Amino acid sequence: MDADERDICLYLKGFPGQFVSYKEVCRRAGGKRRYRVEPEWATPVLVRLVEKGVIESDSTGHYRLKAKPKRRDKTPRWVSPEIRKILERSGKEFSGVFEVDEDEEDLTKE
Repeated sequence: MDADERDICLYLKGFPGQFVSYKEVCRRAGGKRRYRVEPEWATPVLVRLVEKGVIESDSTGHYRLKAKPKRRDKTPRWVSPEIRKILERSGKEFSGVFEVDEDEEDLTKE
């Protein structure tokens, strides 16, 4: 990834999930001096980033960073190996433990 691609990606990172117009990317990602000298400097860079799959475009010429897929590990993990050892040495069985989904809202925030 070259410097221009990095500049555009850093600019689009400020607008997560939101499409930004091509003109705004040209104007703000490279700075105002660069925009004055070469107003359409981002055209080949945006096309290259779309081809690489780093950003996505809609039908109106607006761009945004592609959202990274979240990894959802379903395997249970211990807080630390030391706690695991302590609990295993205690001889108690922890089969009736409730699991809380990370996506559920906190009920104390009412």
